[in-house]
Parts: sequence; structure tokens; C-alpha cells
Amino acid sequence: MQEFKISNFIDTAPSSNQYEAQLERLKAAGKSVECIEIAVRGALDNLTTNTSRSFVIYGEPQSGKTEMMICLTAKLLDEGYRFIVHLLNDSVDLLGQNLGRFKTSGLAPAARNFSEILDPSVPVKTGKHVIFCKKNGSDLRKLIDKIGKVDGIVIIDDEADYASPNAKINAGSKTVINDLIGKILGKTGIYVGVTATPARLDLNNTFQNDSHLWVDFPAHNAYTGQDVFFPLEGKPSFSLKLLPNSGDEPRFARSALFRFLVNVAYLNRYVNSTEENYSMLVHTSGNKTDHKSDWSVMNAALNDLQDSGSAKYRKYVQEIWDTISEKYKDADANELTKYILRTISRNSILIINSERDFTLRGASATNPTSLFTIIIGGNIVSRGVTLENLLSMFFTRDVKHKIQQDTYIQRARMFGSRGKYLRFFELTIPDALYADWHRCFVFHRLALDAIRQKMGSLVWLNDARISAVASSSIDKSTVDLNRGEMAFQLFDYAADIDQLVNSGVSSIDLMEKLAERVGENAFPLYLRKYVMRMLPKGSASVAFHPTKSVSGYTDADQELIERKRGFIGLSDLQKSSYPHAMHHFKIFKNDKDKARLFYKLEGSIQFIKNVRNDP
Repeated sequence: MQEFKISNFIDTAPSSNQYEAQLERLKAAGKSVECIEIAVRGALDNLTTNTSRSFVIYGEPQSGKTEMMICLTAKLLDEGYRFIVHLLNDSVDLLGQNLGRFKTSGLAPAARNFSEILDPSVPVKTGKHVIFCKKNGSDLRKLIDKIGKVDGIVIIDDEADYASPNAKINAGSKTVINDLIGKILGKTGIYVGVTATPARLDLNNTFQNDSHLWVDFPAHNAYTGQDVFFPLEGKPSFSLKLLPNSGDEPRFARSALFRFLVNVAYLNRYVNSTEENYSMLVHTSGNKTDHKSDWSVMNAALNDLQDSGSAKYRKYVQEIWDTISEKYKDADANELTKYILRTISRNSILIINSERDFTLRGASATNPTSLFTIIIGGNIVSRGVTLENLLSMFFTRDVKHKIQQDTYIQRARMFGSRGKYLRFFELTIPDALYADWHRCFVFHRLALDAIRQKMGSLVWLNDARISAVASSSIDKSTVDLNRGEMAFQLFDYAADIDQLVNSGVSSIDLMEKLAERVGENAFPLYLRKYVMRMLPKGSASVAFHPTKSVSGYTDADQELIERKRGFIGLSDLQKSSYPHAMHHFKIFKNDKDKARLFYKLEGSIQFIKNVRNDP
């Protein structure tokens, strides 16, 4: 018979290999973990090797950042970090969604909402804690009152570019949320911002994060993102319906609804083994009157399809039948039309005007509980929320004012794992808005690729229609609004590179030959594709200028080939030799036979750079 000994139970702390257990959990569920490992390894390197106290992890919208944050939390616990706070947007639905996923992951200690630790009987000065809190002034104050000062606290800030930056940076004061987060961090805390749109964090100097240490969270293999929905070349692999740029006729919304019904019907009758529910997102302006107007169009059409005595019944049924006949040649149009009419009553229309609306809708707003689910809303459905089985998006109006990159990148709710039904997905949108949105992602990618190549200090792009971030968030004490050029990875210089540049070959052919010679990281493919889309004067639109040494620049970093003021001046553009050029390329080299390619785009493009960490 065993003898009780208390010594057997003194050291029963949670396992110190929780990170590996989380990876195994994901593998068992059939999910890839390589991308997560890259991000977690990068974050830990910052905390150990670089001893960084503030940095950003960036990844594409809806690319699986929640699972990455679970694994990062597990690794931090394994490494001995005692108090980890997860900050989320002021959204009850998002809090419940993320907290639930953390709880079911098996982390020890279990994640808790901040309200669960407010009771005086709950100790926080000992043990380990994983706490969730909304970015809400009242909630953050209660959390601070409870925990006081905690040495080495780690804040993982989801959607970090929202609410956390200091929008009063140029007024010498702080916004409420920024100030409260700063108080939680104190002098020893660690800030890890997580977002798909990090420009604001860079240009705002939010918590003095260092862009040289930002960590890339690459998308998994099943991810469908900007390359799919905003391709630089070729036809889209989904259905793109472009609307006129003026007018907002109800027939456009009605036809989009009918195509949604047809796609759902075809999937369930000809593709799926079991019937599935799908949703359509109708993205309106922020005006609640517009929400009601869109609801009226959708609701009237659905009601008419349920009433064979309606004056519009025949017209609408024929439009559905014609759509099937045109789109799905392999389908029985009569049988599929009957399926829609038999099931049309299984619909729901959700108007999301506010956070309260979202909370009341529960899972039906994110995971459709009706066969045909239509969600109508504006900004409230544009950030942080994953819409399962989203099959259609309809944008009702063009934007008359300048659009903001971070806002519109977050509105890409169609991103995610849409692969199994991608060819059935439909985006209906005004032509000009799609063009702006497309350019938004091109600008975004031009900037982010520099981080992936460890370029450090970043350049963000503006033009007449697109702004990188809200101007109030730009720290004007460190940000140069007229930088005007971009640079790429260092490469080994040799004389044959100049021979190639001066060979007289067409500038368009030269782009490919030079990229092959110096490597993709030194002359990225996405940039070459972008240039090819903007050639108003053909090959004369592109100029390659003679290589130049940086040895004469006393204010330049000779080793990294960087300069706060940039390198390409007016004389370097050689306007007399290249009068039609808008894309300018020039190689700068140092005395150690290292070189870097610089790119300057002339026109209405504005380059914005934070020069805080520049040489």
C-alpha cells in the first residue's frame, strides 16, 4: 500500500513544454504549423537576442493570427513569463470568440476575462495569469486597479493599430487608451502588437516599437488573400462583377442577391455532400438610413419570391432561371430554380448598425445559421471578425473621399481559407472602388515586403485617392512625408551588373535580366509586375540610371547604404535623357562591393517614412 508523502505533490506546476503541445494539437487537427513557428521564433529572438520591449507581428487579414497568438502565449509561459494580457477591440463578440478559442486550447493557466479576477479574493501577485481585456477605458482602469504594477508584464495587442496608437501625438498629450496601455506596461513591460495593417504603428511610434525588429507571420498554404482577390495580372479566380461608378439602382443589389441564391443552390445540389448555410455581406456606408434602404431591397425581393401571386414573381423567377442557364451549363435549371423556391423561406437578414447589434446576433452574424443569410452593415463588420462560409460581398456605394489603407485592407472580409468554394465566390463592387482597393493592396505590399527582407525603416505610399493612415496619427517629429524613394535588399556588386545596365537592352527586358542577376529579394517580382501595369509611354516609362558610389555621402550609412534624405536627387533622374520616365531605378554601391537598388516613382505618389531609426 502506498504511503502519502506531501513531497510528491510540491512541484506540480503546469508542463514547461506547452508550446510543443499546442503545435501537436494543431497538427492533429490537420493544420499546418510552419508559419506559426516562424512568427513565434521571431518574437522570442526579439525578447532574448535583441532584448526588445516593443515590436509588431504582422500578418495578412484572416490568416490565422488567433492560433498564432495561442502558441506564442504558450511559448511565453514556457519561458517563464508570468503575466500575459491580451488586448482586443472593444467588442463583446470578438472577446467571446477569441477567449473561447483560448480556453478550449488547453493552455495552463486557462485564459480568463479581466472581470473574473476583479474579486479581492482572487490573487494576482503570485502564479501565472493569461488575462483578456477589451480596449475600453473603463475596463482597462479596472484591470489596472486590480493588478497594480506587474514587473515584466507582456501585452499582446490584437488589432494593434486600432485604438492603441496615440492620435494626439502632435498635440503633446495622449489618447485615453494609449495612456492606459502605457500605464500597464510601466517601465519593464513588453508590448507585442499584432495586426494586418501596421503602418499606423510605425508612423505613430506607438510605444516606441522598432520596425527593424518587426516579425512576419506568413500566411498558410490554404490562405486566399490579396494575390487571389487583387491579382497583379491575369483573370481573377473568383467572380468579379464591376458596377457603374455612379448611381445606386436597386436592381444591382437585387441581381447580386439572386446570383448569391443561385450559387448557394448549385453548391448544395452539385458540390457539397451535405447541405451547408452561406452568407452574403452587403457593405454599405456608415449611414443607418442606407442600411435600412438596402434591407428594404433585399427583403422585398425575398418576399416576392415566396409569393407566387406577387406581380414581380414571374420576372424574378425568370431572372434566377436565366442566371442558372448562363452560369451553370451542367445544371438542370428547372430543378435548381425549384430548389431555391422551396427553400427561400430559410433566409435571414441581419442589420448590424452597432456593437450591440453584433452581440445580440450571436453566432448567426459570424457563422450562418440560415441557408441564405444576408448581413447588412458598415464599419462594424469590417475588422477582426471572421465570417464563415462567406460566399458573396456587395459594396453598394463608391467612396467620394480619400480612402484609408488600413481601413480598406481590414474590409477584405473575403480573405481567409475560401479555397474549397473560391470559384463560386462573388464580389460585386463599383469599378472605381475596386481600382482604389486594388491599388491600396499594391501600396501595402510594396511597403511590407521591405520588412520581410529585413530592410527595417519602411516607406508607405499615398496618392490622391489613398492615404496610408489618418494624418492625426502621424508623428510629425520623426516622419518625413516626402522621402520619395524605396530600396531593397543588399546584393554583391560586380562590374558585369553595370555592363548589363548600360547594355542598351529595352528597359522592360532589363528589369527581368537584372532581377535574374541580383536576385528576387534585391529586385522583387511584385514591384516589376506593378511597373508593368503602369507604362503610359511603354518602355520609355522606365529608366535605369548609371550606378553611383555612396563613398562621397558623409551623412550616409556606408555599410547598409542608407541615408535619411535618400539618394536619388533631381540630377539623378536625367530628365533630358529620359523625358517620359516615371519609374526610375538606380544602383548605389559602397567600397566593400555591396550594393542596393533604389526605386523612385514620379507623379502624384507620396512616400512617407519614419526616420527615427535612420542613420
